[in-house]
Amino acid sequence: MTDVKRNLEDRINQLLEIFPVVLLIGARQTGKTTLSRAVRPKWHYFDLENAADYDFVSRDYGFLFQEYPRNVIFDEAQELPGLFRQLRGVIDANRQESNRFILTGSSSPDLLQQASDSLAGRIAIVEIGTLKMNEIRQQALPPFYRIFEHELTTETLDAIKALACPIDDVIPFFLQGGYPEPTLSGDDYAYNAWMENYYRTYINSDIKKLFPRLDALRYRRFVAMLSSLSGTIINKAQLGRSVDVSEVTIRDYLDIADKTFFWRTIPSFETSKSRSTVKMPKGIVRDSGINHYLSGIDSREKLLRAAQVGQNFESFIIEEIIKGIQASQVTRWDYFYFRTKNGAEIDLVLDGSFGILPIEIKFGRQTSLKQLTSLQQFVQRHDLPLGVLINNSNEIRMLSERLVQVPAGCL
Repeated sequence: MTDVKRNLEDRINQLLEIFPVVLLIGARQTGKTTLSRAVRPKWHYFDLENAADYDFVSRDYGFLFQEYPRNVIFDEAQELPGLFRQLRGVIDANRQESNRFILTGSSSPDLLQQASDSLAGRIAIVEIGTLKMNEIRQQALPPFYRIFEHELTTETLDAIKALACPIDDVIPFFLQGGYPEPTLSGDDYAYNAWMENYYRTYINSDIKKLFPRLDALRYRRFVAMLSSLSGTIINKAQLGRSVDVSEVTIRDYLDIADKTFFWRTIPSFETSKSRSTVKMPKGIVRDSGINHYLSGIDSREKLLRAAQVGQNFESFIIEEIIKGIQASQVTRWDYFYFRTKNGAEIDLVLDGSFGILPIEIKFGRQTSLKQLTSLQQFVQRHDLPLGVLINNSNEIRMLSERLVQVPAGCL
């Protein structure tokens, strides 16, 4: 895995030139440690889950920062909350100096709060997801994401039509997801054994440590049920009855799943141009590999026959797009979905300095204009220059004057 170049390396380097501290956050085993050491291979490294490193760092902060005032990586910083307060004083003693510390943190809802409270204005936060398709293939970030670096216009359609699509078949990536170690192992048994142990550790270790009063059995049942609900609006009352907990508890469980990077909550796109917008958020399991593991989908044939293949593919593509934009030069943007009470729906709406881009996602190779009625109406109602369809086709082509088909392999 040390040889895998991550899309976010350039962004992290840029942020280190601006900020004294960069914090890498994300689920366990997404490659945060490897990435931090790849970006700054000569820096001092302390693993705060290692007892010896923890004792050395926490014993005497004054001595620590006298010896190591810069060029330090603190791995798993959530293990030592007091470190954030100490870093503030060290940084403020020489506020103009950037490029001093990298912190990493996993599965801790308090981590962002600690960073925001103690290091506001002094720290840049970068979310590290699982591997994107191009990273697994060791290719550069696809040029598709350059369209977000400028305002979207009708000329953007010409730029999209000129794109290359480097991946002919995305199904293997969709099936396995992007956790680096199992995905790069190339061995089915190793992959499944890793997934089994990762899931067990998430429930029995990480969650128990963070939330010792949580009913682990019910939360396990809840997570297993989420795997069949990825890409949908969650009915909390109904899910609560299935798990045998209250609606309030389901709300807490969803918050835990989101803040431990298992689940991504996608808010509704609210607009004055539609009064019947559904305002409840929907959500997706962030990694398609762990989602398929929990659903018992371990082969291409099972995947293609699965009842939820469409909604799982939608979740996979949404994550690919989010990871791609996160690695680009875009700084002001957000993601939403759109749905009306009449059933009109747009799978993903991107809104940022580039404008608004609605994206519809279909698993099939061919998609008729009739299936894209909601997308066409959204583009017209908001007077947008274009809307995008992502599917498993093998060519970029115009579907109408302002709708363009883009194969998933271009992402």
